[in-house]
Amino acid sequence: MILSIQHLYYLVGAILAITACMTLADKGHSKRYSSALFWGLYALVFLIGEKLAPEWVGVGVIVMALIAGFGGVGFGKHKPRTDSEYMASAKRLGNKLFMPALAIPVVTVIGTLWLHNIKIGDVPLLDPKNTTLVSLGLGCIVALAMACYMTRETPMQGMRESRRLIDALGWAVVLPQMLGMLGLVFSDAGVGKAVAYVTTSYINMDIRFVAVAVYVVGMALFTIIMGNGFAAFPVMTGGVGVPILVGVYHGDPAVMAAIGMFSGYCGTLLTPMAANFNIVPAALLELPDKNAVIKAQAPTALALLVVNVFLLNFLMFR
Repeated sequence: MILSIQHLYYLVGAILAITACMTLADKGHSKRYSSALFWGLYALVFLIGEKLAPEWVGVGVIVMALIAGFGGVGFGKHKPRTDSEYMASAKRLGNKLFMPALAIPVVTVIGTLWLHNIKIGDVPLLDPKNTTLVSLGLGCIVALAMACYMTRETPMQGMRESRRLIDALGWAVVLPQMLGMLGLVFSDAGVGKAVAYVTTSYINMDIRFVAVAVYVVGMALFTIIMGNGFAAFPVMTGGVGVPILVGVYHGDPAVMAAIGMFSGYCGTLLTPMAANFNIVPAALLELPDKNAVIKAQAPTALALLVVNVFLLNFLMFR
């Protein structure tokens, strides 16, 4: 194939490597050495991760966790533009500012729907297994080119802005990737079997409604703990959903999966572990309370969780 998911990894790794170099060169950064090491290690995972032994990748992840845990990832020195400069740029560009942002989903959809079957000779143009992600990467490149053309800036200015945003988000940038693997780790560790044992031993699962409530609430709780509904799903579905709701009560697995994931998303609204949804917006908006987003979402999440219990109990066993 001509463009594969590995090329997207190289692109992300290159951006992180440049960020690490810019951080190291920032003499006004109070934590430039530890921050540069953090982003440099993260860059290596994308650039040469497939060539490294898993043990060495694990060591790198532990070092990154220690750096973040001891507050070693800090905010660098950036030279923001003045309000008048922002206003002048906004007036000059107007609604054209939205064009680069809209280019990302447009190119992604075009690549996913129409470019996945294109071949040059016998070689696929895009990675057949990761067409959407590769198309997303292409969309980002197109958006950057459009933004540079419209604003008359260089790609290097884009890298400066990228570094500023990465600094604003901090170590939370890493969480989605880390938490995405947590479900597999929990599954291999037998957490699903442990959940099944605990629930059947201490909760009366002979009552169908109780079993439904345990599954729905468990999906939310594990998502709160792990910060990712996809990580919680194999644990609760393997421990309660399949063996009890499907195996014992003969429910519809499709309905269980849909409402189960919906319940997990309720947990997403309630946890700081889902940093990309709850902590990142607060950081970008510079809110004084970093948990302000969670507090605003909590009533909706709890109400939906109660509704999901009754929905699953009604729809799964029709």
